[in-house]
Amino acid sequence: MSSYFTDLAQQYIDGEWRPGSGSWDIIDFNPYDDEKLASITIATVDEVDQAYRAAARAQKEWAATNPYARRAVLEKALRLVEEREEEISEAIVAELGGTRLKAAFELHLAKEFLREAVHLALRPEGRILPSPVDGKENRVYRVPVGVVGVISPFNFPFLLSLKSVAPALALGNAVVLKPHQDTPVVGGSLVAKIFEDAGLPGGLLNVLITDIAEIGDAFLEHPVPKVISFTGSDEVGRHVATVCAAHFKRSVLELGGNSALVVLDDADLDYAVDAAVFSRYVHQGQVCMAANRVLVDRAVAEEFTEKFVAKVRSLKAGDPRDPETVVGPVINSRQAEALSGVVEQALAEGATALVRGSRTDNLVEPSVLTGLPADSALLRQEVFGPVVFLVPFDGEEEAVRLVNDTPYGLSGAVHTGDIERGVHFARQIDTGMFHVNDGTVHDEPIVPFGGEKHSGVGRLNGDTMLDAFTTVKWISVQHGRSAFPF
Repeated sequence: MSSYFTDLAQQYIDGEWRPGSGSWDIIDFNPYDDEKLASITIATVDEVDQAYRAAARAQKEWAATNPYARRAVLEKALRLVEEREEEISEAIVAELGGTRLKAAFELHLAKEFLREAVHLALRPEGRILPSPVDGKENRVYRVPVGVVGVISPFNFPFLLSLKSVAPALALGNAVVLKPHQDTPVVGGSLVAKIFEDAGLPGGLLNVLITDIAEIGDAFLEHPVPKVISFTGSDEVGRHVATVCAAHFKRSVLELGGNSALVVLDDADLDYAVDAAVFSRYVHQGQVCMAANRVLVDRAVAEEFTEKFVAKVRSLKAGDPRDPETVVGPVINSRQAEALSGVVEQALAEGATALVRGSRTDNLVEPSVLTGLPADSALLRQEVFGPVVFLVPFDGEEEAVRLVNDTPYGLSGAVHTGDIERGVHFARQIDTGMFHVNDGTVHDEPIVPFGGEKHSGVGRLNGDTMLDAFTTVKWISVQHGRSAFPF
């Protein structure tokens, strides 16, 4: 594992590994024990330009490459991920503070999405459409957009980088990837290394490890990329969308959430507890789909709460290298401090802590809060960590209103003994995704993934990747002669 952090602590531009030319370094720390993993000299605006220019040069030939040949590169990348699974898992544990369970979860999904990307290379289809003009043939070609800029987050960096990078490449595009500065190797250079070893020609995938403080909006404003795929907070997503619109670029935005898991009065409570605990505390709650709120019908609230609290208390928090650990550290001290602030604010507003976890550096233990005033802003915002709000309700109508009472609309779940009751409930919720009798955290390769409201614009996965990373071109052929009015 350590070789990843020493060997890959560089920029990857036009098929070459090299240091950035910036005047300062990003220091890559292990969030659990503060071990220095790597020091990476940042990329400048000049290197942003070099990466995009290299991508533009390489893309034309790649787009003309037989899609079966493109598919072969994706197949090799998948095999390399399978062969290197143990080393990649170790890197996830070290750089993210992800538990071994989380690393296995992320790698499983990454392989599934790579398998789908393999098939995506052959998916684009053209059409021939009729014309009202005699002798005319209308051909509609589906073509790559050209160059795609990808900005990935720190929580599932390997998966969420691959999720845009692999389909974009499969469809004939070139890519410039900017990973989060807290996960530069797992989210960036490690992805580049896999594709380099898989035989991807130089220039088609470039990785820039840098910071907005250095490059400003250069990554977004550069004239080469036609699409920016961004995964992160709604605050930054709003800025990305604004800049892209001003420069006539398409943006695909996968943003934050404030999902609710709802327990109706006829739910299997033991099962609902298991689903709710996983939905809140997987990867320390640093998941956009995580259940920030658990809403419980007052008729079963007492029993559910007792079981839920007992299960949360049983979760082991600590060293993510320990296979028994369920809750590891959050990504950095800023996040840890923010989470402590959330708990303190909730208590100041009158909430009761049924479980109040302590904080040691970046290790934030689980907290369970209830009794928060209905008008509290905390119930409407995203909380990115192991803090959950239990909210009782009276009947389905109130539950629907509470679930929708947030600017976000990403995921959610409802538990009930009646499947169709659950589906009826789900159809009333303003989200891109909702699950009946399951958790809130799901992602599958062929099912459209994305949110409504402040949770994003556009969809990824399956055929929606064609909408994200290709465009259509109309070419008409006049086999006869058109008649012109003058």
